[in-house]
Amino acid sequence: MRTVPHPRTGEGAAFLGVLTLVVLETGAVNTAPARDKPVVGGALMGAAVAAFILIAALWHHHRQAEQRARRVVPDDLGDGLFTARSLEGFPMEAVRPFLLGPDAPRLNSLYTAWLLATHGHDSAWIAHHLHLPPEVIHLLTDAARQRH
Repeated sequence: MRTVPHPRTGEGAAFLGVLTLVVLETGAVNTAPARDKPVVGGALMGAAVAAFILIAALWHHHRQAEQRARRVVPDDLGDGLFTARSLEGFPMEAVRPFLLGPDAPRLNSLYTAWLLATHGHDSAWIAHHLHLPPEVIHLLTDAARQRH
């Protein structure tokens, strides 16, 4: 089982926010005078459609950003980038315990993280794009800094 680096509590907050708005809108329509109910209902419907369009646009933007991030760091870069020179200084003995666990990362993922660390990417960026355990990423970025 894979752990999620950042729990998605925003989804629960969004659900509670929508539920609260529905209750408030229902209360507003029910308490409005009979002659104003169509106007209040129409205004609330317009606000709901605008909110839906905004949420759909944000969701679409988020999905596109995730797809771009996956293209930046593919799952398997291949052996062409992993040369003796590019892997020079790789802390194999230090990462070996992480390779032996039940949810162990792939060695190619660690090599990729190493290359990114040696090219100046920080731990947060690597963690966001490769979804590796933070301990491994910090170990690799520290070793990359000491290498230079």
